[in-house]
Amino acid sequence: MFGAGVKPRVRPGGRGAGFTLLELLVAVGVFSILAAIAYSALQTVLSTREHTDEQMQHLAQLQTAFTVMERDIEQTVLRSVRDEFGTSLPALLSNVDSGTIIELTRMGWRNPTSLPRSYMQRVAYGLKDHTLVRRYWRELDRTQQSVPLESDLLSDVNGVEARFLDSTAQWQTQWPPLTASNQPSANVGLPKAVEITVDTKYWGKITRLFRVPG
Repeated sequence: MFGAGVKPRVRPGGRGAGFTLLELLVAVGVFSILAAIAYSALQTVLSTREHTDEQMQHLAQLQTAFTVMERDIEQTVLRSVRDEFGTSLPALLSNVDSGTIIELTRMGWRNPTSLPRSYMQRVAYGLKDHTLVRRYWRELDRTQQSVPLESDLLSDVNGVEARFLDSTAQWQTQWPPLTASNQPSANVGLPKAVEITVDTKYWGKITRLFRVPG
């Protein structure tokens, strides 16, 4: 039954009328526009999520790098070592020319399997292909066969700087600090604190201050 005054559209032969070609074209056009809008919105959401995830990964990497550096620097001990050529190296040093940002001897090297080795560890930090790396040696006094083990800490690094607070509360850009004759000071011990500045691609320059025991 149809309402009063309303006549159904019929095709020839008495069948109910379907959509016309124009109506189909309009419907398809509207659907295409809505689909394009939905796709654009979805792409924006996915792109934002991808960017956020990437930033979170870099932030977690940055925090991990500083945590590892803090663990090493704040367990520094006054123990000099010998390199592979037999040269005596101070307990803590920096040598930017050789790519070493900081190298030190630290305590607290865990030994859960009771291996025949020291609980002290010699570690170094350097910049390699825009990546902050940590190196350590299995022994304190190295031999010609000693090879450091290396792990990447932080990628996309533009540069790393270190400063050292001496016993007179003066900041030094090298440790051991240079004397008036431009030679490294002898028997200066350890600095009071170490300041590390990392210039990153995503976060700019980040500075952390670490105290040195003793």
